[in-house]
Amino acid sequence: MLDFLPSPVKGMLSFTGYLINTICLAIPLVLIAILKFVLPFKGVVVLLDKILIGIATLWITINGMNCDLFNRIEWQVNGLTQLKKKEWYLVISNHQSWVDILVLQKIFNSKIPMLKFFLKKELIWIPFLGLAWWALDFPFMKRYSKKFLEANPHLKGKDLESTRKACEKFKQTPVAVMNFVEGTRFTPEKHERQKSPFDRLLLPRAGGIAFVLGSMGEYLHNIVDVTIAYPGGVPTFWDYISGKTKKIIVDVDVFPVSEQLIGDYFNNDGYKQQFCEWLNQIWQEKDKKLDELILCESADMPSAWLGQSHVKEIKN
Repeated sequence: MLDFLPSPVKGMLSFTGYLINTICLAIPLVLIAILKFVLPFKGVVVLLDKILIGIATLWITINGMNCDLFNRIEWQVNGLTQLKKKEWYLVISNHQSWVDILVLQKIFNSKIPMLKFFLKKELIWIPFLGLAWWALDFPFMKRYSKKFLEANPHLKGKDLESTRKACEKFKQTPVAVMNFVEGTRFTPEKHERQKSPFDRLLLPRAGGIAFVLGSMGEYLHNIVDVTIAYPGGVPTFWDYISGKTKKIIVDVDVFPVSEQLIGDYFNNDGYKQQFCEWLNQIWQEKDKKLDELILCESADMPSAWLGQSHVKEIKN
């Protein structure tokens, strides 16, 4: 443990570790992805996908070791015993910081299949990471504003088409499809602008996960609902790698994908209303849970449900 070093030193050394790890493992990722493109035979693709996932898992493992080397973070994680590595999952979570991604990768590494995030198309240009995400078949989404679609109606539905193609690839190998339901990171400004009825969350966006469930419902076994709390305040990436983050709480709820959750969100108004009501109920519970976590930590009192398992039943 090198957490005794000054924060700026820890941050620079830790960042260097992340950078070297990313560069070294992105190169074989891209080379194998090119081979997969050249030899698009099902058996070869499945084999190469397993190798790619193995490399990505190693990258996540090394990042976790890097974090532990320079930081003394108290991790309080609940609900992982319900998970299995060879099942298909839809993972949803609140979103407060880019650190959320590192947290999710660290706690779920080797517990479930590798997380596949839906990414904005612009992120493909991030050095090394963009190529790595492309190699791992992360879906890149091109989002169009309502005004832009009115001026270019021929592009309507293109974003959904890319999601559909990604979901087809996900059917070949067990995967955990990750979606930050709020669509963006929480900030007080966004919260005020949305006039969100929740205290610690933005409004949930139902369309994305409803579409994934509609496309992959027969393959997805469970939904994993993650609540991330930072009792000492939401950290930046620099806070996280320089040792300023002291405690992270993650609570995991798992519940099965029922028939009521699968439908045509964009053409069935009855299903759309039912799905939105279900998701809003999930978000109300998550908002209450975040309040309990933060308040219990502030009062230095253990929460009654921490350390226990939670299996949530689907409501019709």
